[in-house]
Amino acid sequence: MNSNDNIHESMNTPREATAVPVHRLLYWQVRRELWENRSIYIAPLAVAGVMLLGFLVSTGHLPELALATAGLPPDQETDHLIKVYGMVSVPLILVALAVGMFYCLDALNNERRDRSILFWKSLPVSDLLTVASKAAIPMLVLPLLTFVIVVVLQNLMRVITSVVLLAHGLPVADLWTQLPLLHLTVLLFYALAVLALWHAPVYAWLLLVSAWAKRSTFLVAVVPPMALGLAEKIAFGSHHVFSLIGERLFGGVGEAFAFERGRAVSDPLLELDPARFIASPGLWLGLLAAAGLFYGAVMLRRSRQPL
Repeated sequence: MNSNDNIHESMNTPREATAVPVHRLLYWQVRRELWENRSIYIAPLAVAGVMLLGFLVSTGHLPELALATAGLPPDQETDHLIKVYGMVSVPLILVALAVGMFYCLDALNNERRDRSILFWKSLPVSDLLTVASKAAIPMLVLPLLTFVIVVVLQNLMRVITSVVLLAHGLPVADLWTQLPLLHLTVLLFYALAVLALWHAPVYAWLLLVSAWAKRSTFLVAVVPPMALGLAEKIAFGSHHVFSLIGERLFGGVGEAFAFERGRAVSDPLLELDPARFIASPGLWLGLLAAAGLFYGAVMLRRSRQPL
């Protein structure tokens, strides 16, 4: 009798809910974004595939180029290789920036438009964590994905170049000794981190617009700053708004790197200037603005209803 009472008591006693760690919730929220938005990784991979195909087509001219650069001094040869392999990252970085911005414009608007916000709000995931997972895509996932793709692409290019040169009986030692691929990798990681931090207020603004606008998120995000800049130009003849927008979009590179016109780049790490970047007021003011805009996006997501 006592044993039956104990069994019934244990069955009727509610079990305590196991708290899921925040990092696991964030991980699965990011996974959800990747499942629902395949362009996040398809677009960079497609561009990388096109670039690799173009490189394979151009390998027919590699022997001539190798012979043309064979007589260059070591510093000039290193500078040439750095420019060739370093430029591989530029299209992929630009694609990642474009994908990140368009993703932010749709991230919070789509779930209201297709009414899936009703389902996601029923889950034990806070609005703060949801918006954080969406902000992690352009600021963390896309930079890391771009980093991996560029590193793999550069190494594939070096291996393919070596095979082609060996097939034509040409030496490949300079390609492996004169090309500081490890330094290029550090430079790439630094550049991606700089852009992610510098563009944080841009992504936060786009998320805010995505949470607020009912439709035409691109126009809502672009027209007000442009109209404000035009009004300033007409009324006062100045262009502070346009300068601020241009500085936020393109100024991070000037703050983070110490480029010198005409200088041979024998070591890419000499171009880095992290001290000036960290001390830049534009960085910290931008991060402060990003925090405010991010908070606004969280508050809007909490109060918004399906469209």
